[in-house]
Amino acid sequence: MTLFTGIAVYIIIWWVLLFVVLPLGVRSQHEDGDWQAGTDPGAPLVTNLRKKLLITSLLAAAVWLVVWAVITFQIIQAPRYDW
Repeated sequence: MTLFTGIAVYIIIWWVLLFVVLPLGVRSQHEDGDWQAGTDPGAPLVTNLRKKLLITSLLAAAVWLVVWAVITFQIIQAPRYDW
């Protein structure tokens, strides 16, 4: 895996995991009962975005390491066709 490919794979993994982590632990104004007039009742009270970005980055690094190991050590090999 080249450096460019490794960075591209990490970015793709990071974005996918970001969308997995974003909804975790979010409470809406409606659920909490603290609804502000003029806002959407489904709007989150606290997003904890920095914490979620850190968690996403760490998870993406772990998943990327697994992908790197599978590719580098050829743990899973693609079938070869002799046509």
